[in-house]
Amino acid sequence: MIYGTICAVVQPASRGPGRPPAAKAAETRKRILRAAREVFSERGYDAATFQAIAIRADLTRPAINHYFANKRELYWQVLHETNDVVVAASVQRARKETTLTGRVLAFIEGAIAAEIENRTAAAFLITATLESQRHPELSRSDADSVHTTREFLSWAINDGIQRGDLSADTDASALAEALIAVLLGVGFYLGFVANREEIDTVTRQVHQLLAGSLTPRLEKAP
Repeated sequence: MIYGTICAVVQPASRGPGRPPAAKAAETRKRILRAAREVFSERGYDAATFQAIAIRADLTRPAINHYFANKRELYWQVLHETNDVVVAASVQRARKETTLTGRVLAFIEGAIAAEIENRTAAAFLITATLESQRHPELSRSDADSVHTTREFLSWAINDGIQRGDLSADTDASALAEALIAVLLGVGFYLGFVANREEIDTVTRQVHQLLAGSLTPRLEKAP
Protein backbone atom coordinates (compact mmCIF):
# COMPACT_ATOMS: atom_id res chain seq x y z
CA MET A 1 0.00 0.00 0.00
CA ILE A 2 2.79 2.40 0.95
CA TYR A 3 4.82 1.36 -2.10
CA GLY A 4 1.91 2.01 -4.41
CA THR A 5 1.34 5.43 -2.89
CA ILE A 6 4.99 6.38 -3.37
CA CYS A 7 4.93 5.27 -7.01
CA ALA A 8 1.82 7.33 -7.65
CA VAL A 9 3.58 10.39 -6.27
CA VAL A 10 6.91 10.06 -8.08
CA GLN A 11 5.69 8.86 -11.46
CA PRO A 12 4.95 11.71 -13.93
CA ALA A 13 1.39 12.09 -15.05
CA SER A 14 0.71 10.84 -18.54
CA ARG A 15 -0.45 13.27 -21.22
CA GLY A 16 -4.20 13.28 -21.65
CA PRO A 17 -6.02 13.33 -24.98
CA GLY A 18 -6.00 17.13 -25.20
CA ARG A 19 -4.54 19.35 -27.90
CA PRO A 20 -1.46 18.03 -29.74
CA PRO A 21 1.92 19.67 -29.13
CA ALA A 22 2.35 22.90 -31.09
CA ALA A 23 5.02 21.52 -33.44
CA LYS A 24 2.92 18.48 -34.30
CA ALA A 25 -0.19 20.61 -34.78
CA ALA A 26 1.65 22.93 -37.18
CA GLU A 27 2.97 19.98 -39.20
CA THR A 28 -0.48 18.36 -39.35
CA ARG A 29 -2.06 21.60 -40.49
CA LYS A 30 0.60 21.91 -43.19
CA ARG A 31 -0.17 18.37 -44.38
CA ILE A 32 -3.86 19.16 -44.57
CA LEU A 33 -3.32 22.35 -46.58
CA ARG A 34 -0.98 20.58 -48.99
CA ALA A 35 -3.41 17.69 -49.49
CA ALA A 36 -6.36 20.08 -49.86
CA ARG A 37 -4.53 22.08 -52.53
CA GLU A 38 -3.94 18.88 -54.49
CA VAL A 39 -7.55 17.71 -54.20
CA PHE A 40 -9.05 21.13 -54.98
CA SER A 41 -6.84 21.53 -58.05
CA GLU A 42 -7.66 18.02 -59.31
CA ARG A 43 -11.39 17.81 -58.54
CA GLY A 44 -12.54 21.40 -58.22
CA TYR A 45 -14.30 22.86 -55.22
CA ASP A 46 -17.64 21.10 -55.63
CA ALA A 47 -16.25 17.57 -55.99
CA ALA A 48 -13.57 17.94 -53.30
CA THR A 49 -14.54 16.34 -49.98
CA PHE A 50 -13.04 16.24 -46.50
CA GLN A 51 -12.83 12.46 -46.86
CA ALA A 52 -10.73 12.71 -50.03
CA ILE A 53 -8.50 15.30 -48.40
CA ALA A 54 -8.11 13.14 -45.29
CA ILE A 55 -7.06 10.15 -47.39
CA ARG A 56 -4.55 12.27 -49.32
CA ALA A 57 -3.12 13.65 -46.06
CA ASP A 58 -3.11 10.18 -44.46
CA LEU A 59 -5.34 11.41 -41.65
CA THR A 60 -8.85 10.75 -40.44
CA ARG A 61 -11.77 12.95 -41.40
CA PRO A 62 -12.30 14.06 -37.75
CA ALA A 63 -8.68 15.24 -37.81
CA ILE A 64 -9.52 17.56 -40.72
CA ASN A 65 -12.55 18.88 -38.86
CA HIS A 66 -10.40 19.53 -35.80
CA TYR A 67 -8.41 22.12 -37.75
CA PHE A 68 -11.02 23.42 -40.20
CA ALA A 69 -14.72 23.76 -39.44
CA ASN A 70 -15.92 23.45 -43.04
CA LYS A 71 -14.77 23.15 -46.65
CA ARG A 72 -15.10 26.86 -47.42
CA GLU A 73 -12.84 27.82 -44.51
CA LEU A 74 -10.27 25.26 -45.65
CA TYR A 75 -10.45 26.52 -49.23
CA TRP A 76 -9.89 30.11 -48.13
CA GLN A 77 -6.83 29.08 -46.13
CA VAL A 78 -5.38 27.24 -49.13
CA LEU A 79 -6.15 30.26 -51.31
CA HIS A 80 -4.39 32.69 -48.96
CA GLU A 81 -1.35 30.47 -48.48
CA THR A 82 -0.91 29.70 -52.18
CA ASN A 83 -1.35 33.33 -53.21
CA ASP A 84 1.28 34.33 -50.65
CA VAL A 85 3.91 31.76 -51.65
CA VAL A 86 3.44 32.20 -55.41
CA VAL A 87 2.07 35.60 -56.39
CA ALA A 88 2.97 37.85 -53.45
CA ALA A 89 6.47 36.35 -53.26
CA SER A 90 6.96 36.74 -57.03
CA VAL A 91 5.85 40.38 -56.90
CA GLN A 92 8.29 41.06 -54.09
CA ARG A 93 11.06 39.46 -56.11
CA ALA A 94 10.13 41.37 -59.28
CA ARG A 95 10.06 44.77 -57.56
CA LYS A 96 13.83 44.50 -57.06
CA GLU A 97 14.35 44.82 -60.82
CA THR A 98 14.49 48.16 -62.62
CA THR A 99 13.04 47.45 -66.09
CA LEU A 100 9.68 46.13 -67.20
CA THR A 101 11.19 43.12 -68.93
CA GLY A 102 13.37 42.38 -65.91
CA ARG A 103 10.36 42.62 -63.61
CA VAL A 104 8.19 40.32 -65.73
CA LEU A 105 11.01 37.80 -66.02
CA ALA A 106 11.64 37.94 -62.28
CA PHE A 107 7.94 37.38 -61.63
CA ILE A 108 7.95 34.28 -63.85
CA GLU A 109 11.13 32.99 -62.19
CA GLY A 110 9.52 33.45 -58.80
CA ALA A 111 6.39 31.58 -59.86
CA ILE A 112 8.45 28.72 -61.26
CA ALA A 113 10.54 28.49 -58.08
CA ALA A 114 7.35 28.42 -56.00
CA GLU A 115 5.85 25.71 -58.20
CA ILE A 116 8.95 23.53 -57.91
CA GLU A 117 8.83 23.83 -54.13
CA ASN A 118 5.03 23.59 -53.88
CA ARG A 119 3.78 21.26 -56.59
CA THR A 120 0.14 21.90 -57.64
CA ALA A 121 0.41 25.56 -56.56
CA ALA A 122 0.12 26.83 -60.15
CA ALA A 123 -2.69 24.40 -60.93
CA PHE A 124 -4.60 25.48 -57.86
CA LEU A 125 -4.33 29.19 -58.70
CA ILE A 126 -5.59 28.56 -62.24
CA THR A 127 -8.54 26.52 -60.98
CA ALA A 128 -9.17 29.14 -58.27
CA THR A 129 -9.61 31.74 -61.02
CA LEU A 130 -12.26 29.52 -62.61
CA GLU A 131 -13.91 28.79 -59.26
CA SER A 132 -14.25 32.53 -58.57
CA GLN A 133 -16.44 32.72 -61.67
CA ARG A 134 -18.57 29.72 -60.69
CA HIS A 135 -18.68 30.60 -57.00
CA PRO A 136 -18.18 34.34 -56.38
CA GLU A 137 -18.50 33.68 -52.64
CA LEU A 138 -15.17 31.82 -52.75
CA SER A 139 -13.19 34.79 -54.03
CA ARG A 140 -11.28 36.97 -51.59
CA SER A 141 -10.01 40.40 -52.59
CA ASP A 142 -6.94 40.00 -50.39
CA ALA A 143 -6.04 36.68 -52.06
CA ASP A 144 -7.01 37.31 -55.69
CA SER A 145 -3.99 36.28 -57.75
CA VAL A 146 -5.18 37.96 -60.95
CA HIS A 147 -5.99 41.22 -59.15
CA THR A 148 -2.62 41.19 -57.38
CA THR A 149 -0.81 40.51 -60.66
CA ARG A 150 -2.74 43.24 -62.47
CA GLU A 151 -1.83 45.78 -59.79
CA PHE A 152 1.83 44.83 -60.03
CA LEU A 153 1.90 45.04 -63.82
CA SER A 154 0.06 48.37 -63.85
CA TRP A 155 2.62 49.77 -61.43
CA ALA A 156 5.55 48.38 -63.45
CA ILE A 157 4.20 49.70 -66.76
CA ASN A 158 3.36 53.17 -65.43
CA ASP A 159 6.77 53.32 -63.79
CA GLY A 160 8.31 52.47 -67.15
CA ILE A 161 6.35 55.28 -68.81
CA GLN A 162 7.44 57.81 -66.17
CA ARG A 163 11.07 56.71 -66.47
CA GLY A 164 10.96 57.08 -70.24
CA ASP A 165 11.52 53.37 -70.88
CA LEU A 166 8.08 53.16 -72.50
CA SER A 167 6.44 55.57 -74.92
CA ALA A 168 4.28 58.20 -73.26
CA ASP A 169 1.30 57.11 -75.38
CA THR A 170 1.55 53.47 -74.28
CA ASP A 171 -1.87 52.02 -73.43
CA ALA A 172 -0.93 50.84 -69.92
CA SER A 173 -4.21 49.04 -69.32
CA ALA A 174 -4.10 47.09 -72.58
CA LEU A 175 -0.45 46.19 -72.09
CA ALA A 176 -1.13 44.99 -68.54
CA GLU A 177 -3.94 42.72 -69.79
CA ALA A 178 -1.70 41.34 -72.54
CA LEU A 179 0.99 40.48 -70.01
CA ILE A 180 -1.60 38.94 -67.67
CA ALA A 181 -2.61 36.68 -70.56
CA VAL A 182 1.03 35.63 -70.97
CA LEU A 183 1.46 34.97 -67.25
CA LEU A 184 -1.78 33.00 -67.01
CA GLY A 185 -0.63 30.91 -69.95
CA VAL A 186 2.67 30.21 -68.19
CA GLY A 187 0.75 29.33 -65.03
CA PHE A 188 -1.52 26.92 -66.90
CA TYR A 189 1.49 25.28 -68.54
CA LEU A 190 3.29 24.91 -65.21
CA GLY A 191 0.21 23.50 -63.52
CA PHE A 192 -1.17 21.11 -66.10
CA VAL A 193 1.33 20.44 -68.88
CA ALA A 194 4.99 20.65 -67.94
CA ASN A 195 7.24 18.23 -66.11
CA ARG A 196 10.43 19.30 -64.33
CA GLU A 197 12.65 19.09 -67.44
CA GLU A 198 10.14 20.91 -69.61
CA ILE A 199 9.88 23.74 -67.09
CA ASP A 200 13.59 24.51 -67.53
CA THR A 201 13.33 24.46 -71.33
CA VAL A 202 10.23 26.63 -71.44
CA THR A 203 11.73 29.06 -68.95
CA ARG A 204 14.69 29.66 -71.25
CA GLN A 205 12.38 30.20 -74.21
CA VAL A 206 10.19 32.66 -72.31
CA HIS A 207 13.29 34.57 -71.24
CA GLN A 208 14.45 34.81 -74.85
CA LEU A 209 10.98 35.83 -75.99
CA LEU A 210 10.63 38.65 -73.49
CA ALA A 211 14.24 39.79 -73.41
CA GLY A 212 14.69 39.54 -77.18
CA SER A 213 11.51 39.80 -79.19
CA LEU A 214 9.30 41.79 -76.80
CA THR A 215 11.83 44.13 -75.25
CA PRO A 216 12.06 46.46 -78.26
CA ARG A 217 8.26 46.62 -78.42
CA LEU A 218 7.65 47.09 -74.72
CA GLU A 219 10.54 49.25 -73.64
CA LYS A 220 11.89 50.82 -76.80
CA ALA A 221 8.72 51.90 -78.47
CA PRO A 222 9.19 54.89 -80.82
